[in-house]
Amino acid sequence: MDQRDLMRGALKASGVVKKGAQLKFGAIALVVFFVGLLLLGMFFPAGEASAADCEDTGPGTADASAVSETDGAGNQATGTLHEQQVEYAKEIDKAAKKAKLPGRATLIGLMTAMQESTMQNLDHGHLDSVGLFQQRPSMNWGTKQQIMTPSYSAESFFLGRGTNDGLVDIKGWAKLPLGTAAQKVQKSAHPELYAGHETAMRKLARDAGINLERGGSATGSGSAAAGDDSEPVTSENNGCGVVKPGAGGTGGSAGGKFTDGKQTWKLNNPRSVDEAIAWAKKNSGSGSSKEWYRRCLAFTAIVYGWNFSGVNYAIDHYSVVPKSMQHDGDRHPPAGALMYWDTGHRAGHIAVYLGDGKVASNDIMRPGYIDVVDAELFETKWGAKYIGWTPPVFPKAG
Repeated sequence: MDQRDLMRGALKASGVVKKGAQLKFGAIALVVFFVGLLLLGMFFPAGEASAADCEDTGPGTADASAVSETDGAGNQATGTLHEQQVEYAKEIDKAAKKAKLPGRATLIGLMTAMQESTMQNLDHGHLDSVGLFQQRPSMNWGTKQQIMTPSYSAESFFLGRGTNDGLVDIKGWAKLPLGTAAQKVQKSAHPELYAGHETAMRKLARDAGINLERGGSATGSGSAAAGDDSEPVTSENNGCGVVKPGAGGTGGSAGGKFTDGKQTWKLNNPRSVDEAIAWAKKNSGSGSSKEWYRRCLAFTAIVYGWNFSGVNYAIDHYSVVPKSMQHDGDRHPPAGALMYWDTGHRAGHIAVYLGDGKVASNDIMRPGYIDVVDAELFETKWGAKYIGWTPPVFPKAG
């Protein structure tokens, strides 16, 4: 997003140059400058996955409820440029209203998207920036597929995502100048450029039938802003390739019983424990596909045959499991159990225990992939704190 800002700033500055020779040399300098930027991107790539990358924001975690079949990842609005901008403006306003934010928030969102992408759902940008707001997968805004979903990216701008602050996280944002509030979220190299879009975006809002005078709460009411898990939303698997339970396995039919040698619980999962472990192993290592970035909770639910977990964050799943099933600090889980870690970030981490000290987990070895690793690796590599384990129960799944 910085490259686009710099380009516009440079073009604006060069607008006062009228002489042909000056314009020519200025253009050459711009080309050399931007080639240098590209080379910097090549020689200083994003680092490997860390605990911060493990905050669930993908389908199956409920935190990514914005992803839907109607505006699926990468789908573009149709019609003329203005007609497309009107449709994307409506998506931004819809996300603001969903969070019960006032019309001022919508206006800030519109101004930001116009500056970042000309109100277009771009599949490219500076480094790995994509979407309406040019959010970056490598900076914990979600996967490219998620960010390319307009409703998802708009929700992220207002409520934040992963380790990134959203508009509601900015202290006193409702009283800040519009452009300043946008800059607090975007952290652009050219903060002065947002304010210049106010007049045009007020007109676009009128064309889209958006009420910018709408009242609302400055803190929002979305789950990411208010931290209210009393009514967790859910999202569908959205094409993750869920394999239906097989007919077999040493554990018998789906569901079955689960025991730690002292207590026994009846499960109602679509897959039995043995089937789930077999599925996790088959879909890890060389059998893994790069679709699990920051989706640990989604993975554990899908391992057991569910389409979604129905819980906002991985760490929260521990608390929705009945207290009698929580094994705080116990390091002797049965195979098939769910293990939990506090990573120092909001979402935490969850993994499926396979037995013999091994778990199947995303991101720990390779961003986006599932690998079978030692359970202690989250503490030694990420510095995470082990919480405990529960039986593989998903009270809110579907």
